[in-house]
Amino acid sequence: MVVFCLLFSCNSKPESQEMNANPKEISAKELLGNPDYQAICYGGYRKNTRDIEPSIAQIKEDLKILAALNIKFLRTYNVHYKEVSNLLEAISQLKKEDSKFVMYVMLGAWIDCKNAWTELEPIHNEESERNAIEIAEAVRLANAYPEIIKIISVGNEAMVNWATSYYVTPNIILKWVNHLQELKKQNKLAKDVWITSSDDFASWGGGDVSYHTKDLEDLIKAVDYVSMHTYPYHNTHYNPDFWQSSSNENHFDELQKVATAMVRAQLFAKKQFENVKAYVHSISPNKPIHIGETGWASSSDGFYGIEGSKASDEYKQALYYQSMRAWTNSEKITCFYFEAFDEPWKDSNNPNGSENHFGIFTVDGKAKFTLWNSVDDKVFTNLKRDGKSIEKTFSDNKEFVMKTVFAPPTKR
Repeated sequence: MVVFCLLFSCNSKPESQEMNANPKEISAKELLGNPDYQAICYGGYRKNTRDIEPSIAQIKEDLKILAALNIKFLRTYNVHYKEVSNLLEAISQLKKEDSKFVMYVMLGAWIDCKNAWTELEPIHNEESERNAIEIAEAVRLANAYPEIIKIISVGNEAMVNWATSYYVTPNIILKWVNHLQELKKQNKLAKDVWITSSDDFASWGGGDVSYHTKDLEDLIKAVDYVSMHTYPYHNTHYNPDFWQSSSNENHFDELQKVATAMVRAQLFAKKQFENVKAYVHSISPNKPIHIGETGWASSSDGFYGIEGSKASDEYKQALYYQSMRAWTNSEKITCFYFEAFDEPWKDSNNPNGSENHFGIFTVDGKAKFTLWNSVDDKVFTNLKRDGKSIEKTFSDNKEFVMKTVFAPPTKR
């Protein structure tokens, strides 16, 4: 999932600052692969612009909602917005208010190529001058909040070639991963903070062999673990063979076709994971691999909507969420599910665009079909988002949900 970023300046302290000596509660090594620490991708933006950032009070509301679902591990994407520092402060405040409150963070540092997001031609083997500022701020925050930040991720889908506006060649990611690993050796960053890069399965060698380079091999050796992304949802349009119904399913009713398609979707994700594992372990046999992103949008008016692959609805989203949690928990794979709340800034010019609808909660705090059982179990009692209690979507009418569900197209 590409998170589009504008380039803003941020204040950062020198990297030579010695790391904060506060004790750690648990390390990344102990967190990753532990199903007691469910993980999710988080952004708290309520409006269709990131110029309006969530307050600490708003983020605290979100954290309480996620904690009620046993979410204890959040992934963020960049450090040049106040949202991230507000998130860290919100966690700190909740920990002071309740000694039993637990929440950890995988901190993202955004990486761009030279001329990214400008009218100039992107130069993919050269990097933006902003990258150094982003990394320095990530280090500062990790040292300021060692009891919270357990992982630093260098880049988000920053190496995959379809990210044409900003992708970089692997040597640039490798440079910053090595830099952070060196800071750990110099005691300028906590030694048990794990360093990774979170990227598409192809970027980690699980797809086209054109990605199999010496720089990628060196990167695999340099990271503490591999964080890979897998999106069967997007492949319902771009690589639909697994998704479309076959003639063998002609006797199935619509829901049976949906159910079998969603099984194939989960198997598609698992196959991408296994492909990455095979390649990574051919380079570094014991390197841990976890899922940095996967998700399923509940609405779309584009490629994934009723005129396209028909992938988008809350029912399919629920099936995917449940199957992915079951598989990754059983295999002790940490899965940062994308994402917690809908964020309308992601496709601000198209409210119905799929990018705005990957949350398991709507932007106004309604629980999508994925979480209806949790509402029934009163998991969210007394919890609110922006003054609104957590209620079910579709006015708690499953019949209304099912009217939005369509079987995948049939193969021609």
